[in-house]
Amino acid sequence: MISVLAQTSDGQGGSLIGLLFPLVLMGGVFYFLLIRPQRMRQRQQQSLLGRLRIGDDVMTSGGLFGTVKRIDEDTDTVTVEIAPGTEVRMLRRAIAQRLVEDEGDGDDGTDEGSDEEAGSRP
Repeated sequence: MISVLAQTSDGQGGSLIGLLFPLVLMGGVFYFLLIRPQRMRQRQQQSLLGRLRIGDDVMTSGGLFGTVKRIDEDTDTVTVEIAPGTEVRMLRRAIAQRLVEDEGDGDDGTDEGSDEEAGSRP
């Protein structure tokens, strides 16, 4: 009788580990495929917004291309000129992409790649 009880308790312990292993494995997969890349994108976006300067060509999250004209740190807004004489005030976090090369990239001062990045913008 004692040997039967010992076998059932050992069998249940093995099945508990067998149930927990797939759950832990799925948690690890979710972390590396979903959570970690999202955090990296958030850090990159924060870095982009921190380096934003007046005169930068940007693309908004709505797909508008423009040039930053003013940055208001108090209200966390920027004014973007989307056409000559047309300025739009928006939240800083609405800037999706910066289209101007950094000055410290070792560039020789020519701005050859910026027209390609901006697409068909005049």
